[in-house]
Amino acid sequence: MQQAIDGTVRPIGNVLLGKERQVRLALCALCSRGHVLIEDLPGRGKTTLSQALARALGLQFTRVQFTSDM
Repeated sequence: MQQAIDGTVRPIGNVLLGKERQVRLALCALCSRGHVLIEDLPGRGKTTLSQALARALGLQFTRVQFTSDM
């Protein structure tokens, strides 16, 4: 299992630098059939992280954008 996780984290790390912990946490949530809500400041790679995870796992990517007052 560790080899599969490392094999997924490594290519995403080539696209998204310095976010290995976040990638591993997102993979953990996906493996446990959970949901992931990514919150951070604008321009920090949230969409890139989601797209890279979807591509690496062969999943479909969709994005819902909203503000806290919605």
